Amino acid sequence: MESVFEIIAEPNRRAILSLLVFSQQSVGEIERQLRIPQPTVSKHLRVLREAGFVESSVDAQRRLYRLKPKRLQEVDAWLAQFRRFWSAHVDALERHLDRMDRPTSTQRKTSRRRRRPNRERDEGETRWRSN
Repeated sequence: MESVFEIIAEPNRRAILSLLVFSQQSVGEIERQLRIPQPTVSKHLRVLREAGFVESSVDAQRRLYRLKPKRLQEVDAWLAQFRRFWSAHVDALERHLDRMDRPTSTQRKTSRRRRRPNRERDEGETRWRSN
């Protein structure tokens, strides 16, 4: 049997899991949304079901698939040990972007210079109209 990470490493399986986050889906619905052939969808769903990522139920003539969160919680628990490293980098990126958003003193002076002629022109036009 494949490891959890080998199973979710496959792009079509990740796409299927992403669809199932929002609602349960039939094979046909998954096929239409992902634009992959029905046999391929069925194959990936079988792997996901056997690995415990999804479960199915029968609704009339359709088989509906939905997520089983327990397996994803196991992956999340394993990833938790690495989050502190990501958090530090994401925080640093956020601080950097915040600094980029703030105009420097040179940018403020330049933007004031650009605005001043427009105000003077606007005032001149107003004076011309009122005369």
